[in-house]
Amino acid sequence: MEEEIQLYLDEAKELMKKSVDHTAHELSKIRAGKAMPNMLDGIMVEYYGSPTPIQQVSSINTPDARSIVIKPFERNLLNEIQRAITNSDLGLAPQNDGEVIRLNIPPLTEERRQTLVKQVKQEIEQGKISVRNIRKDTNNSIGKLKNEGISEDSIKRGEDRVQALTDQYTEALDTLLAKKEKEILTV
Repeated sequence: MEEEIQLYLDEAKELMKKSVDHTAHELSKIRAGKAMPNMLDGIMVEYYGSPTPIQQVSSINTPDARSIVIKPFERNLLNEIQRAITNSDLGLAPQNDGEVIRLNIPPLTEERRQTLVKQVKQEIEQGKISVRNIRKDTNNSIGKLKNEGISEDSIKRGEDRVQALTDQYTEALDTLLAKKEKEILTV
């Protein structure tokens, strides 16, 4: 019967890890004043009638810390890529020179930095909510094992281990927050 508790714990650990990974991925999209190719994640370009991620139709490079160069694999996509970036929530003005599209990343103002820190904190809070929901669901599943004859001591130990996992992954999220906050506030 202890195996069933272990299965729930393994599943909870996997889900919590995915939650932290997802939060880290979302944080990577929040720009910290440096040009990074992953800033363009989520931007879709109309490619032969279907929306396609910009990374699949072009090469994206960062020649320096303040600019991104996008070179489409097909020249006729230049205007489509330019339109997609302009319509995105990046707030950047793409410059099309007929060969490549250049994005100049302006330095962040103090006000913008504070706004980004708030955004980061919201993402982290979403991650923590997800981890706590996994804890709740796992504890409910373990609690139901009582009806199958598992001792209360075993159930309590299982719940304690779920709490330890929750603490571990909440701490990982706090570490992500501190790192990203430092990255944004460093001028």
